[in-house]
Amino acid sequence: MNLKQKLVTAFFIIMLLPILLITAVTGMLAGYQANSIEEDYGYNMDSMSMVNPIQLLNRATRGVYNEVKLKALKDPAQLQDAKYLNSLNDQLTGKYSFLLVRKNHQYIYCGNLELLDQIEESLPRFGVYSTDVDGGIYIGESNPFLVKQQDFYFPDGTEGSVFVISNVNVIVPQIKWFLIQFLTSLLVIMFFTAAVLLVWIYSGILRPLNKLRRATYELREGNLNYAIQEQSDDEIGQLCSDFEDMRMRLKELIEAQLQNEKASKELLSNISHDLKTPLTAIKGYTEGILDGVADAPEKREKYLKTIYKKASDMTVLVDELLVLSKMDANTMTYNFIPIDIGAYFDDCIEEYSLDVQEKNMEIIYTNHISPGTKVIADPEQLKRVVNNIIGNALKYMDKRSGKLIIVLTDRGDDVQIEISDNGEGISEKDLPFIFERFYRADASRNSKKGGSGLGLAIVKKIIEEHDGQIWAESVEKQGTTIGFTLKKVKEEHNNE
Repeated sequence: MNLKQKLVTAFFIIMLLPILLITAVTGMLAGYQANSIEEDYGYNMDSMSMVNPIQLLNRATRGVYNEVKLKALKDPAQLQDAKYLNSLNDQLTGKYSFLLVRKNHQYIYCGNLELLDQIEESLPRFGVYSTDVDGGIYIGESNPFLVKQQDFYFPDGTEGSVFVISNVNVIVPQIKWFLIQFLTSLLVIMFFTAAVLLVWIYSGILRPLNKLRRATYELREGNLNYAIQEQSDDEIGQLCSDFEDMRMRLKELIEAQLQNEKASKELLSNISHDLKTPLTAIKGYTEGILDGVADAPEKREKYLKTIYKKASDMTVLVDELLVLSKMDANTMTYNFIPIDIGAYFDDCIEEYSLDVQEKNMEIIYTNHISPGTKVIADPEQLKRVVNNIIGNALKYMDKRSGKLIIVLTDRGDDVQIEISDNGEGISEKDLPFIFERFYRADASRNSKKGGSGLGLAIVKKIIEEHDGQIWAESVEKQGTTIGFTLKKVKEEHNNE
C-alpha cells in the first residue's frame, strides 16, 4: 500500500470507525437504559421515549389515568373509597407517581403528602385544566412534575378533580446518566480511534522515517556500515531502498578512493625507491671517477657502462610511469588499424633473435593461423606488449639453455598469442598478483634483475583497451606462459 492509499484509508477510518463504534455503543447504552426503565415502569419502550421524560412518564401512568378517568365519568362515588384509591396509588408508586383527589378546595386523598406540598399551589383549578402533552401538563421549575387532571362531579353535586402526578426528577437523572455515558463513550471512541491511527501511522510512516533519520545521522558521522532494511513497498519503503543503494554506492566509492590513496602512496614510495636506487649508483660511480678511484681505462669504462645502464633503467621507469599516468587519465591515444598478425610476429622474431642468442636461448615460433589473417590493433602499443613480455622472459631466465616459445592460434573471432619460457617461473602465491602495479615476486628491491614492476600492469591495460583478454600460467622452476587475445578483422574488412 503506497502513501496515498494509506492517507485515503486513514481518512475513511477517521470517518467511519467512530460512527460505527458510536452507533454500537449508543445501541448498547440505550438497550441497557431501556431495560432498566422497563423494569421500573413495566412496559416496552423505544429510544425516542427514553430521551423524552415527559412522554415516558405519560405512557407509564396512562393505564391508571384512563381507569380513574372512566370512574370519574361513570362511577364518581368510587373516588371516595379509600381502599380503591390506595390500590390505584400502589400501582402509581412503582412508577414514581401518586394519586390525588380534590373535593371543592379540599384534598380528600393524597398518595404522597411530601410531594403535594411542593406543587399544591401550582395545581390547576376546577374547569381550567388544559391538555399540553398527551393528556398531561408540565408544572414546576426546580421540581418539575407531570400532572394529569380529570374534573368531575361527586354524586352530591360537589366539584371534584382527580390527579395523577408523576415526579419528573426521578426519570431525568436516568436520562442524564445516559447522556453522560454517551459522551464518555464518545470521548473513549475518539481516543481509541486516534490511538489506532497513531499506532498505524507510526508503524507505517514514522518508524521507517526514524530509521532513515538514524541512518542519515550515522552516515553523517562516517559510519557507512549502518544498513536499513524496510520491507514496505510504499514511497517511504522506496526512499529507504534508495537510501540503502546510495549508502552502498557511497561506501564503494569511499573504499575505492581509500584504495586509490593507498595505491598512490605505495606508488609514490615505490617510485621514490626505484629512482633512488639507480641515482645512488650513478652518484657513487660518478664520485669514483671524479675521485680517481677508476684510474684504469678498463675500470673507468666499467663505471661508465654502469652509469649508462642505470640511467637507461631510469628512462624506462619514467617512460612506463608516463604511459601509466596517461592510461589512468584516459588520455592514451590508440591508432587501431588492421595488422597482418603473422607478418607482424615474423618481424618480432627477427628483431629479438640477436638478444635471444646473447642469452644463449632458442626461439621456437609456431604459427597455426591462416596466412593474411588480420587483427585490429595499435602496432606501437602491441609492440610495447611484446617487448615487456619477452623482456621479462629474457630477464628471468635462469638456465643455460633457455627457450622462448611463441605460438599463434586461431580461436574463431580472436587470435590467441602465447609467449612461454622455461625460466625460473613464478610461485603459486605470487601468480594472481603479477599484473598489479609494482608487484614483483622478488621482494628485494635491490635484486640484480631490477625492473620497475609496472611492465605487466601496462600490458594488461593495453590488451584490455584492445577488447582482448590476458592471463598467466606458471610453474615454479619450470617456466611461465603469458597469453592474450586480439580481435580479428571481420570478413567484410578482410575482403576489402
